[in-house]
Amino acid sequence: MSSLLIKNGFVVTLNDNNDMLENASVYIEDDKIAEVGQIPEGKYNPDRVIDAGGNIVMPGLINAHHHLYSTFARGFSPPGEPARNFKEILERLWWKLDLALDADDVYYSALMAVMHAARAGCTTIIDHHASPSCSEGSLDLIEKAFREVGLNGCLCYEVSDRNEKGEGIAENERFIKKCKASNDDQITALFGLHALMTLSTPTLDKCSDIAHTLGAGFHVHVAEAEVDVQVTFERYQRRIMDRFLDFGIPSPQTIFVHGIHFEAREMDLLKTTDSILVNNPESNMNNGLSVTPILEMLSRGVLVGIGTDGMSSHMISQARAMYLLQRTYRRDPRVAFAEAAEILLKNNRTICDRLFTEPRGALAPGYLADVIIPEYVPFTPLNPNTFYGHLLFGLSFARVGTTVARGNVIVENGHMVGIDEEAIRAKSVERAQKLWSKIH
Repeated sequence: MSSLLIKNGFVVTLNDNNDMLENASVYIEDDKIAEVGQIPEGKYNPDRVIDAGGNIVMPGLINAHHHLYSTFARGFSPPGEPARNFKEILERLWWKLDLALDADDVYYSALMAVMHAARAGCTTIIDHHASPSCSEGSLDLIEKAFREVGLNGCLCYEVSDRNEKGEGIAENERFIKKCKASNDDQITALFGLHALMTLSTPTLDKCSDIAHTLGAGFHVHVAEAEVDVQVTFERYQRRIMDRFLDFGIPSPQTIFVHGIHFEAREMDLLKTTDSILVNNPESNMNNGLSVTPILEMLSRGVLVGIGTDGMSSHMISQARAMYLLQRTYRRDPRVAFAEAAEILLKNNRTICDRLFTEPRGALAPGYLADVIIPEYVPFTPLNPNTFYGHLLFGLSFARVGTTVARGNVIVENGHMVGIDEEAIRAKSVERAQKLWSKIH
């Protein structure tokens, strides 16, 4: 059994009582938290002691929707005229980039992004992958990256008919079966779908049958832009949620991503099916899209989470963007501040409770030992009433000095432990250059 003691921290537990403990400790055995609080000197004989130096100690963060394969798009401008709308963004950038990915690109793009997540204090990622030229075995390559870094992941492959009918179905089925057989909660799986506008009835029938047989939820983009709603209605005379209900896709384990153009009735269907909706504010702004009505969804009791959609791996900045965007959209400085913080810290944790068996997102005995120490010593009062202000105005700009995932120190002094970051970056530059040269 391994053991680790983190001492002398301002411990933000995010537990049921929302306890915040000054000059406190977190004691870890193997991959679980054993004790949190004022631990007497000498009570334990840990293998290692980390002195937090008065910095905040808090649970690792969770990203509820990522696209790790987008990593090598950073700095790339697709050839030709700039895209004028969302459909053209997909056609001119993302569908060309994902088609050009080979196995090495899949692995290194995932490795770089997972490393960035660890350094940003994110310890669990729910990812949505696509690489049509090398779909078979692609989720194993991403899993390899997660295990080498040490983070937790929920993976899926994006089924779409845009290149080949039902492309990706076999990869989802294989990987879901593998995860269920392994009984290893570090990596779990969902059944990935792109969006209704690229999925035919036969493909949806097959995906639904397989996922229901395996007891798996889905991870799918919905109503991100008007085109998804329009195409679905023109083809089937159905709204987005009605179409998904036809195939039994909504469920407590299903993640719907975006939902910008949902009608009120569709929001209610999210609630009645106990489905999950994940908002990605920076990505929506970057694509020139409208604003997800998250406050309306919350008022209806929908479980709303937050992700990055491949924009970055930095979660606090997403929560900051979420509340600022909602205030700008509504022209109301009274809204969304607490909601954004709670979506990040509480709702994302609840989402993980549905997809993993190990509890996380709080510093409490029995919880997964995912702990971060940002380089942030409060200089104004810190208590349950002020923490969200520290989170969104202070911690959003603080470097994470230490990240512990599953009881292992994986980031120390802001750098990865046991990983040659310089060599991986060099290899990634090489892979990105080759990838870009293939896109015309």
